[in-house]
Amino acid sequence: MSPELFPSRRAPIFADVPDEKWNDWRWQLSHRLNSVDEFEKVFKLTDGERRALSTSGLFRVDITPYFVSLIDPDDPNDPIRKQVIPTDAEITPFTGMMEDSLAEDLHSPVPGLVHRYPDRVLMLVTTQCASYCRYCTRSRIVGDPLAQFSRAEFEMQIDYLKRTPQVRDVLLSGGDPLTLAPKILEELLARLREIPHIEIIRIGTRVPVFLPMRVTQELTDMLEKYHPLWMNIHVNHPNEISQELAEACDRLSRAGIPLGNQSVLLAGVNDCPHIMRKLVQDLVRIRVRPYYLYQCDLVEGAGHFRTPVAKGIEIIEALRGHTSGYAVPTFVVDAPGGGGKIPLAPNYLLSMSDHKIILRNYEGFITTYEEPVKYEAHDPKTCRYCQSKRMEPGQGGVSGMLDGEQMFIKPEGFDQLHNRGGGQHRLRADTAKWTPLGIGSGNKKELEG
Repeated sequence: MSPELFPSRRAPIFADVPDEKWNDWRWQLSHRLNSVDEFEKVFKLTDGERRALSTSGLFRVDITPYFVSLIDPDDPNDPIRKQVIPTDAEITPFTGMMEDSLAEDLHSPVPGLVHRYPDRVLMLVTTQCASYCRYCTRSRIVGDPLAQFSRAEFEMQIDYLKRTPQVRDVLLSGGDPLTLAPKILEELLARLREIPHIEIIRIGTRVPVFLPMRVTQELTDMLEKYHPLWMNIHVNHPNEISQELAEACDRLSRAGIPLGNQSVLLAGVNDCPHIMRKLVQDLVRIRVRPYYLYQCDLVEGAGHFRTPVAKGIEIIEALRGHTSGYAVPTFVVDAPGGGGKIPLAPNYLLSMSDHKIILRNYEGFITTYEEPVKYEAHDPKTCRYCQSKRMEPGQGGVSGMLDGEQMFIKPEGFDQLHNRGGGQHRLRADTAKWTPLGIGSGNKKELEG
């Protein structure tokens, strides 16, 4: 990748640091900036930033010399600066604010493991990061060295995975897994690879962005031993894409690791369709596919970063059709209360009848698509995949209803409410009458016959 395309930058205060030290990830970690005096050597702080940095109990501040060098010292609204330098806006509460807005701890069968979706789990392996994002959704534990996961808790996580065969996908996150001691990280990967039903391992990390020096040949050689291994990084603005990040991603790609990117929609940082188009196009140039664009979570301290959901829809409208399809991320709201990721998009389906649908494209061109007059529906009774998958435990949801597993989903307390305070009587005695006939066997024809 040409250095002119994604330039490298170093703040003047680090000009005399030898390249050998600058490119040493351990040196970078041990020289992180976190105080008013240290930041003032790089740029002049605003009053709000100074107040925040002087506030006790603030979410942890630590920024690598490399990443702080990407900040424009003359721009108090620099998009990188806003992500990592606290302001007094963090102290202001907002409606809907929660400590654990995604209810991860509620869906945690053992410490550090979140099992929200049927076939995959989130495995929190550390509370430490190379630098700390001010909108962190896990600020309740991230950054706190006293909240680290113990060896005993790792064993509980591994044991749960061994006895839960429906789990085929494990995502390592935290904190940042790539800040772990190399031996511990490799031990975790090796232990996961020993579990037969775990098909893929994923790593969610911002280390290549905060600390690209960590992506050494030694690291990629180790990761390569545990394929299939996938990785998502976290870039929010084009200014974060440097020569160092491009080289780190190249090393990971050459090790056979598919790379995706997860961005968070942040007011004053990337809430602009043109910024996001530049970002996704620059990402694909370094072989990173945009994966998710997250609506900012309702996490404590992040109120000033929030945008209306409509802003995310607008951004997707400006991307779909206006750039490569594989450069368009999925815009999601990670549902408060633990509902998981809910994808949102502009509406391209305008209307429909029993034989035709009306569609519009990104230009406003409106067209029709004629539906087939005759269609022989897929028969789950004769499909060996349907029969085998039906036996797996999991959360059926709407897909389960379509698959014939159930006819309705009832809100909590539905039956009690409609009992209206009455008891059992002769008309209620036969509970079988409320069991849908034929559900799960695909026998519509049998009922009709």
